[in-house]
Amino acid sequence: MFSQRNIYKQAVWRCAFYEFEELLQEIDSVTLLAPKPRKWYKNGTRAAFRLGRHFTTPLNPGVTQVKLDRYYDLFLAVCELPSDLLHLTAVKGWKDHCKTSVCWVTEFYVNWMSIYKSCLEVLSQFDHVVFMFNMSQPFRNMIKGKGSYLAPGIDAIRFCPYPLPPARSIDVLSIGRRSEQTHQALLRMAEEKGLFYVYDTISDLGTHNLAEHRALLANMAKRSRYFIVNPGKIDRPQETGGQSEFGARYFEGAASGAILIGERPTNNKEFDRIFHWPDAVIDLPFGSEETDAIIAELDARPQRQINIRRNNIVQSLLHHDWAYRWESILAMAGLSPLPEFVERKRRLSELAARVEEQADMQSVTIKQPAASFI
Repeated sequence: MFSQRNIYKQAVWRCAFYEFEELLQEIDSVTLLAPKPRKWYKNGTRAAFRLGRHFTTPLNPGVTQVKLDRYYDLFLAVCELPSDLLHLTAVKGWKDHCKTSVCWVTEFYVNWMSIYKSCLEVLSQFDHVVFMFNMSQPFRNMIKGKGSYLAPGIDAIRFCPYPLPPARSIDVLSIGRRSEQTHQALLRMAEEKGLFYVYDTISDLGTHNLAEHRALLANMAKRSRYFIVNPGKIDRPQETGGQSEFGARYFEGAASGAILIGERPTNNKEFDRIFHWPDAVIDLPFGSEETDAIIAELDARPQRQINIRRNNIVQSLLHHDWAYRWESILAMAGLSPLPEFVERKRRLSELAARVEEQADMQSVTIKQPAASFI
């Protein structure tokens, strides 16, 4: 597996897929290739991009070379930005030393196609190209039918609040991009009503330690009642070209049992297929200030809250753990999972049953009539 972790050591938006890499090493036999950038990497990247606008030959932007000296069943690369694809030129011999190759493209908007010609040329070298975006047909046409869709995932066990669920002491958690109007409305609620609202206070997307950042997010999410979600780059339509896509944030909130409040991606059949259960997302249009009314209505319906949390956690455990994404990739390569993978699925199933049981107990408690002292 090709990893970007030594090139982007502090990029918080990459935490989810670094989590995938780590889990993968627990459930399968994986060699991680993580080359480092050279001193001239930044200048090399600018030059490679500039030339890549006019030529299809991909250039190494300045990443140390890695040469494979043994044979593998599968070569897997996860690439988010167009520059990630150029990094693959640093791996020598992967076509000859790997029986099957898969590239998972996590963020590449259609309107970028004309800009990054040399990056796209790298995709044509793979046996399978997996897109995390719903609107990927133009890419699929370019790579002659190799493309398919695969949603992001989550370490559902790490984010699950069970078997010992902590108190949900955070009222609202907001991570990453946000609507300023919604943010100001929540700040007013914090000031006037004592709402415990946790949100980002810095704009730099780097962190001291990615593993610690991921652990902190999981612990906060498990302690949050409501979790703000919105489609990717919703505040930057000039970059997305109108594409409405979804990323890891929805899975992080759902797996933790928080109630998701925000926008569903528009005209996105994959989102509707994946988040198909009732109240998977409580609708709050981007830019809305109606958070007070929505939270008050949900707070008045405890049984509805139990149902939402139960569905979010159980669906995550049974369908959206990274193990299931790995299972799909193995199927592409015609490979069978190892015993560690089977054990992971067993743990996920047992934990889901435990969540169902405890949710049923909570429901019984709510339905019991109050004691009479007359």
